[in-house]
Amino acid sequence: MNLDPAELFDQLQELIHKVRQLEEAVNVERGKARLAELEAEMSRPGFWDSPDKAQDVIAELKRLRGEIEPLEQLRRTLEDSLELARIAAGEHDESSLAEIQGETDKAAETLNQIELKTILSSQHDALSAFLSIQAGAGGTESCDWASMLARMFRRFCESQGFRVEMVDVVDGEEAGVKSVTYRVQGEYAYGYLRSEVGVHRLVRKSPFDAKNKRHTSFAAVDLVPDFPDVDKAIEINPADLRIDTYRAGGAGGQHVNVTDSAVRLTHLPTGIVVQCQNERSQHANRAMAMKFLKARLIREEHRKREEEMERIYGEKGEIAWGNQIRNYVLDPYTLVKDRRTGVETGNVTAVLDGEIFPFVDAYLRWKRSQGGGKQKASS
Repeated sequence: MNLDPAELFDQLQELIHKVRQLEEAVNVERGKARLAELEAEMSRPGFWDSPDKAQDVIAELKRLRGEIEPLEQLRRTLEDSLELARIAAGEHDESSLAEIQGETDKAAETLNQIELKTILSSQHDALSAFLSIQAGAGGTESCDWASMLARMFRRFCESQGFRVEMVDVVDGEEAGVKSVTYRVQGEYAYGYLRSEVGVHRLVRKSPFDAKNKRHTSFAAVDLVPDFPDVDKAIEINPADLRIDTYRAGGAGGQHVNVTDSAVRLTHLPTGIVVQCQNERSQHANRAMAMKFLKARLIREEHRKREEEMERIYGEKGEIAWGNQIRNYVLDPYTLVKDRRTGVETGNVTAVLDGEIFPFVDAYLRWKRSQGGGKQKASS
């Protein structure tokens, strides 16, 4: 295979230019200065006398290194590749040029991933999350659709290396689920999944309809950041809380427990209700439900104060026609299309198997272009 060295040179120079632009965008020089300050602080006597403060310093240092070092390493790699490509072209070394081309293509993908991380700089993006799916009106059809979405998101999260733990599930009367909540643990889980908040619409011939008619189903997806140290961040007056216990599981018996281990918490001032039935004991379920409740209460406070959070959740709307963020059509043709970004694919099977990254990536870039994902200024 004959490679055009000029095209390879151009590709490498363009990638180097993009890396330098990203270095300017994240202010690498200021970040390196801040790293030096943090490292000096860690070397001072008595640094560990205040463990909480020490952990904050270490977390900031880790974050800065994660932003700066991959960019600097990638730029050096690309600059070395450009020099090697020029040497190989001068010697007409096709084998070396082909190898450099392969490495350049990998570098382009690495740059795309790094660029996406810089987009994920909104508040809470780096956190884990609680992901909830609620079936809309439509009975069995919508419950089945909610279970299909739950499977899709679980597979996507696992493909990204996130740990997925079921917090609560309410089974449908005949099939599927009325609602399900997952705890998704991993760096940037919230940032990736915020693209999915909203109403999802399915059009298909119903497997539950004896006449095989076409049906439209809706389900809503919600997301709450999994705040670290949530117990320190907010206190709940016991008088504001109603606690109910019940036997885990629902119709169908899949999750039924013989003891009243499941816990439902109702925050009386706000009317927020959360429940957990996945842990082994009532005590553990209560602890997880309390964490989820506190996370939701903190989010409510942020919604009152911050336009960004209002924009994110304001898109959700009602679980009904006209409010959907994405359409999934299985009949009379196959198509998944996002109404916000216009991204679409005919491979519905792959999407429902969890291959939703193109939609996530497009949403985050679209959101930034709309001013909803601006980078924060370094302190």
